[in-house]
Amino acid sequence: MTLAQTASGGEPHASLRERKKLATRRALRRTALDLVTERGFAHVTVDDIAAAADVSTRTFFNYFPSKEAALFGTDPDRITELRQRLVHEAPGEPVLAALRVVMLSDAQAVADELSELGGDPAGWLRRMKEARTDPHLRAAHAAQMALLERAITEALAERLGTDPERDPYPGLLAATASGVMRASMTFWAGSGGSVPLSQLIDLAFRALADGLPEDCTLRHVSASPGGRSSKTPRRENAADRKDTN
Repeated sequence: MTLAQTASGGEPHASLRERKKLATRRALRRTALDLVTERGFAHVTVDDIAAAADVSTRTFFNYFPSKEAALFGTDPDRITELRQRLVHEAPGEPVLAALRVVMLSDAQAVADELSELGGDPAGWLRRMKEARTDPHLRAAHAAQMALLERAITEALAERLGTDPERDPYPGLLAATASGVMRASMTFWAGSGGSVPLSQLIDLAFRALADGLPEDCTLRHVSASPGGRSSKTPRRENAADRKDTN
């Protein structure tokens, strides 16, 4: 959205202070998700989360600006970094190819962060989705996604040297990317995480590049009983052959 290096993969090289900060961030997210699942979003406060995680309220705000951000794992730098990558990734390549690479990396980062919470990553995602049944939380999430989509639109417009107010193409690509991410995350959670999120994102963008044919490989991906993904073979197309050359 190959795959970005996981945060956990880099931990042995991080300082003790950085590792402690990461552990605190994870503990706050786990606690927020646990409390909201147990009580409902409206009945959980920042003070509740901080107390349950055994930190001060001030410490909570050092990591997250709100309880909504703790649930979503919002990183203030994420949008800025994503925008810069979209502008500069894979220079000379078509914008859709660059978008695919960046979104693969971003999706893998999301999956890695959920994995680092411990337990079943897809289970955490399902709990986040259940929490969004609260109207306030749903609105907050929609606002966050709108900011992200706008940043993608502006980055793609800059890469293409166009004005998104006059050219609808960057906005269309951004909306498509958001849809790919949302649909892939939903299927990933529904499969119990047995189908790799990176595989879903990759195949979705390949299907887009091929014009969304009805018999695309994405439609043959399924979760096998053993918890691994299975894929029905299909005939190789020109785009596939080009990728392997």
